Amino acid sequence: MNPTTTILDQSALALSSAIHSKSISCLELMQTLLAQIDRYNPAYNALVSIKPAEQLLEQARLYDAMLAKGQSLGWLHGLPQAIKDLAATKDMPTTKGSPLYAKHQPKEDALMVARMRDAGAIMIGKTNTPEFGLGSQTYNPLFGPTRNAWHPGRTSGGSSGGAAVALALRMLPVADGSDMGGSLRNPAGWNHVFGMRPSQGRVPKWPAPESFIAQLGTEGPMGRHVADVAALLQTQSGYDARAPLSLDENGQRWREPLLHGEKAIDWMQGKRVGWLGDLNDYLAMQDGVMQCCEEALKAFPLMGARLEAARLNFDPASVWDAWLKLRHAMVSMEILPFLDHPQTRDLLKPEARWEAEEALKLSAVDLMKASAARSAFYQAWLQLFDRYDFLILPTAQCFAFDVGTAWPSRIGSRSMDTYHRWMEVVIYATLSGCPSISVPAGWGGPDHLPMGIQIMGRPRADWDVLCAAQAYELVQAAWIHQKPPALAENKP
Repeated sequence: MNPTTTILDQSALALSSAIHSKSISCLELMQTLLAQIDRYNPAYNALVSIKPAEQLLEQARLYDAMLAKGQSLGWLHGLPQAIKDLAATKDMPTTKGSPLYAKHQPKEDALMVARMRDAGAIMIGKTNTPEFGLGSQTYNPLFGPTRNAWHPGRTSGGSSGGAAVALALRMLPVADGSDMGGSLRNPAGWNHVFGMRPSQGRVPKWPAPESFIAQLGTEGPMGRHVADVAALLQTQSGYDARAPLSLDENGQRWREPLLHGEKAIDWMQGKRVGWLGDLNDYLAMQDGVMQCCEEALKAFPLMGARLEAARLNFDPASVWDAWLKLRHAMVSMEILPFLDHPQTRDLLKPEARWEAEEALKLSAVDLMKASAARSAFYQAWLQLFDRYDFLILPTAQCFAFDVGTAWPSRIGSRSMDTYHRWMEVVIYATLSGCPSISVPAGWGGPDHLPMGIQIMGRPRADWDVLCAAQAYELVQAAWIHQKPPALAENKP
């Protein structure tokens, strides 16, 4: 084994402990990680806007000097971190994957970034994202595509594709992302890591152009270990008055029990788990997806949980219609200013123009009806939790497709009528605002590609979801931390 990978294979919490006990230095970790980036990033393109190496090494030396004086900024002290290229960073460009923002340099950090920096993270660069974060395929005209960590000929997913691949290839110990239509969950599933969409409002967003209506997207954590995901979520979360709908709850309770994960399996004894599958053949699924997920479900009885088929008592077609209208409106806020000018309109990708053009067709009554449909769905979703503690869906409806394909036009015999219809499976957690974590389900399909399942909990039950995910991680310990082939074979 390449000796440098023994450091990078450790969890973020283990690295934090090693740094604080001085068994490794911030400088040693930074040197090792930069070597890993030099080796793998040119082929996979997960990280962009990387700072000069000497600047990062000097910052690591300063963080070591702080520790020598007994000073620590927090659990992330000295841990290298790259921020998704949608979130504002005061010392790095924030391009959003768009030529329209190619030279955009924010004057201040986004709130989530500031919290991570204040906890000691050393910001090394950004993670690649699709243009404006639209679509679950990470490619853009500024940096190109991010390739799947397990099969470089396939997409990484998105929009947190760069983050997921950087994690899988040990170029980051833990990562941030954001999720409106599965952007933390889909790339996690396709790259064999964990990605959590927290409860709506758990991670407040600032700056934001609108703070009262736009309740579809949220930032959140990704990691190779559930305890790392919990630790980063604790750092990212907490009330901020500038985000008036943010939740006020101390996240410390999520992290501490998860440091002793064996208890999670006992905690799952008797829990009721509902498998929603393909929503009674409503969702198109590529051959092999359901089989892969159903094999993963065998873990729940091993924890002592009760697993059974579940059924949503609501028309999923009306859920999709509400999603389309609400998403058009939310996405258009950023796109519309560029739509009226040919010189900027032509720089928008077709999917971005389509979202904004469709938004212009909507009336206030249309949006209120969509919100009413969402509200009715939410009540039906709550009824499921009268019977179940957790609900399970696949993370995606197909396996990772060719990296040169913008989005799949078909799944099996069914045509996909929008650029995100093939990701319909993720909208239920989004529209309900409930916490959902993508956990690795294994590999499937003719090319043996990674897939994930979503573990979804009751409203604001983030701690429960994390505990269920950690119990799953422990039961699947024989394979769940397997490395991508490039790392196992020690080749770029």
